[in-house]
Amino acid sequence: QLQLVESGGGLVQPGGSLRLSCTASRFNLDSHAIGWFRQAPGKEREGVSCISSSGDNTNYSDSVKGRFTISRDNAKNTVYLQMNSLKAEDTGIYYCAAVPARLLDSRWTMSPRCHHQVEYDFWGQGTQVTVSS
Repeated sequence: QLQLVESGGGLVQPGGSLRLSCTASRFNLDSHAIGWFRQAPGKEREGVSCISSSGDNTNYSDSVKGRFTISRDNAKNTVYLQMNSLKAEDTGIYYCAAVPARLLDSRWTMSPRCHHQVEYDFWGQGTQVTVSS
């Protein structure tokens, strides 16, 4: 069973930055597409960003486009979410999720499907991000 672990969350002031990490123990992530999701209090979980297994293709929700950057270092078995210009509405629990790339077609990462929870097979426990002054 693939287990994902998120880290890097915390408390930051509006306008600040955080970098989240997603890694897996005893399992290579380089054969998986990875998505980042978040859930604010009282709201449904929403897709934020996703990246193909190679890292060549990325996708962002409109709410974070231009502020967040997803990347991966397959040599370190880690996927990152760099979050800049943070706003109060970015507050929530951030989760990473994985799906085997062999199950996906070549256009998946560039489609809205990569922001849908049901597309993913494996999930982490989440890391809290709080943006507040």
